[in-house]
Amino acid sequence: MTRPRTADGLLHHARALGLDRWEAQRLLEHLSGHNRTWWVMHGDEPLAEALIDAFWHACQRRSAGEPLAYVVGEQEFHGLTLQVTPAVLVPRPDTETLVDWALTCLPALGPRPRIVDLGTGSGAIALALRHRWPSAEVVAVDISAEALAVAQGNGARLGLPVDWRLSHWWDALAGERFDLIVSNPPYIAEDDPHLPGLRHEPLGALTPGGDGLDAYRHILAGVGEHLAPGGWVLFEHGWDQAPAVQTLLTQASLRNVQSRADLAGHLRCSGGQNP
Repeated sequence: MTRPRTADGLLHHARALGLDRWEAQRLLEHLSGHNRTWWVMHGDEPLAEALIDAFWHACQRRSAGEPLAYVVGEQEFHGLTLQVTPAVLVPRPDTETLVDWALTCLPALGPRPRIVDLGTGSGAIALALRHRWPSAEVVAVDISAEALAVAQGNGARLGLPVDWRLSHWWDALAGERFDLIVSNPPYIAEDDPHLPGLRHEPLGALTPGGDGLDAYRHILAGVGEHLAPGGWVLFEHGWDQAPAVQTLLTQASLRNVQSRADLAGHLRCSGGQNP
């Protein structure tokens, strides 16, 4: 196929590959360093061969189903720009529901609340809370050294101090208590038909196998040791898992068990409070 040699031509080519115009423009802006307004004025000018090659390759990656965030290497989350790689899940707007709920809990948890983010991935939740609540002491753990390296890099670039730890859930937190426990753990059931469509993201961060609830069971088994009196546990979960997660929270002797809806109206997060 003869490749276009102008920005206008490349954007048209991208649409033929199935990319929507916003995604194609985002790729062009990222690769060129020029914003959309600049390209409106210069869209018919010949492009350097290197930029054409890079754009062509990026479009092929995206049309093959690779998330846009991996192609450009970054994703916006709760006002922060995070770098992402295939070692971590792409932060999603649904998870901002969890951060927003956590921020409403923090005023009642003392002047310097201790927060732990279990399964931090890119560090999105931990960094958003540290950014919005500077007096908090934030600890974040992940079982993946590769994911933790991404999170540490994001924290360093953003100048947000977080205590990063390599750990399988509570293993590296013996004897520590927290005022707020937050987690977006793997929760997709192993037979979920949507799982193959997420093949580019790390499988271990998507599903624990079985019914998808094992991570919640494991985390809640440690609540008695790690959650301070009056503290909260807040989880993200699948759109249809609120009743099951609420049951697990109640069985863990938590009170005020409730859920929060995402922007689409789905019950996306559930949590409970220590008596």
